[in-house]
Amino acid sequence: MTDSLHTELLQLALQAAARAGALLRDGRPADLAVAATKSSPIDVVTEMDIAAEKLITGLISDRRPDDGFLGEEGASVEGTSGIRWVIDPLDGTVNYLYGLPTWAVSIAAEQDGEPVVGVVTAPMRGETFHAVRGRGAWATGAWAGERKLACRPAPALDQALISTGFNYVAEVRAHQADVARRLIPLVRDIRRGGSAAIDLCDVAVGRLDGYYERGLNPWDYTAGDLIAREAGARTGGRPGERLSRDLTVAASPGVFEPLQNLLEDFGAWHDGHDGHDGA
Repeated sequence: MTDSLHTELLQLALQAAARAGALLRDGRPADLAVAATKSSPIDVVTEMDIAAEKLITGLISDRRPDDGFLGEEGASVEGTSGIRWVIDPLDGTVNYLYGLPTWAVSIAAEQDGEPVVGVVTAPMRGETFHAVRGRGAWATGAWAGERKLACRPAPALDQALISTGFNYVAEVRAHQADVARRLIPLVRDIRRGGSAAIDLCDVAVGRLDGYYERGLNPWDYTAGDLIAREAGARTGGRPGERLSRDLTVAASPGVFEPLQNLLEDFGAWHDGHDGHDGA
């Protein structure tokens, strides 16, 4: 019964993500009117963002009216089925605003509080990543058919390519920049993509050796975290803790602990401000 339920949830998440991705890709207006602001003027949420979440929650509710929701744009329903959907309708809002391709729709399904399905679709990259707990992680893209994902074999830390993200509140970003400054000499290089969901999937597919960020919410990382773990990556927060707003870390197994320990030493989990990344 569980396998068939998870398959049903996966197919629904794939359909909802594809429809929302198409809405965002094809409906992006040239002037891109801003519906509201979040934590700062730079951190914008668009009318398209809100429309995409309504599309996703509406489609899922029609099929599964007893499920709960947690969404970035305000969807919050308890539900009675034991299934809760965790949704970021547009991860990488600023990239979307500027016409950059690194943005995604992220949808996860939790069963009794544990993630069991994750889907991340990146329409402008033509890629969709998905995972079901215990079944591995897979992706479709420019290659033929579905590809089973596996994170990169772990290099030495000084040869690791690491991605991160920065808060859009200036005083928080300054501390994060200092952490990155201290980390750069110890790794191959650092990237900043602007979408937590895509960064996690890029760890899964082997395009990054590791990723870290502070200030994320569950809708930012739940789907991507499951995909990364099912591809063999390790994920967590501060040493001994799960992913949280304090810190999110994902990396190849051999890179994970050295990276996590450095971030702990550098105080990457603390910046004196509780702002949200807003990517």
